[in-house]
Amino acid sequence: MHRDQLADFLRRRREAIRPAEVGLADSPRRRTAGLRREEVAMLAGMSVDYVVRLEQGRSSQPSTQLLGALARALRLSDDERDHLFHLAGHHPPPADGAARLARAGLTRMLDLLGDTPAVVLSDLGEVLAQNRAALLLMGDHSRFSGDRRHIVYRWFTEPAARAVHPPEEQEHQARQMVADLRAAAGRRSGDPTVDGLVDRLQTASADFRRLWAEHEVAIRRANRKTLLHPRVGRLTMDCETLITPDQRQQLLVLTPADAETRERLELLRVLGIEEFPTRAAGTPVR
Repeated sequence: MHRDQLADFLRRRREAIRPAEVGLADSPRRRTAGLRREEVAMLAGMSVDYVVRLEQGRSSQPSTQLLGALARALRLSDDERDHLFHLAGHHPPPADGAARLARAGLTRMLDLLGDTPAVVLSDLGEVLAQNRAALLLMGDHSRFSGDRRHIVYRWFTEPAARAVHPPEEQEHQARQMVADLRAAAGRRSGDPTVDGLVDRLQTASADFRRLWAEHEVAIRRANRKTLLHPRVGRLTMDCETLITPDQRQQLLVLTPADAETRERLELLRVLGIEEFPTRAAGTPVR
């Protein structure tokens, strides 16, 4: 671990970011160049004291999970992220692991979308990053671990994940998820990560086995869905998906499909996130 170089790199990257790039208010009265340490800590989900110790070269070796959080908070490019891992004494994440870190360009697009809910997903439906509007709409999907990281796994194993859609839409949503997973499995033929997920889903869910056996294939690029939100009620959303050239990550953008939904989303923004019900965190994003 190269503590001094790691400290210098983190400090310089923090000072190079304008607050507006990460969705924070900027002001000519700010005395700090770039972000404050408190802001980096908030964005990365870690303590301010640990950020201070990292920048002063006094920290213990950070875990790969902490490094991934710092890479997202500091909007590092893929090359910068790999450099960060090297300085901390870790190997950079392999291709599959890197796919679980939201690409810097997609993360910046999240910030630019502002009040429009948007999410970065892996090709297997893991939420890699969300903007604040998406957190208000669907809760924090980045908190899950294991197979529960995958939206499709929660859909077929947890009734609460389906309950956020009206009953008449659930079969359609299920078919879309399975068809999208089938497309990913075709692109990544022989990948043990994909094969293992499919095997565990077939063991866990008869409904998944039924739909998987039909061999429907479709990459979701546009979709309209209805969400039953616990605070503001029924929302009709148009979903557009932008896919990276390697098809390993996607930017999902959700916009209101009618005036009533637009008004309810505005109410949700006013209500804020402070008392957001935890049960909303099961809301599928796709």
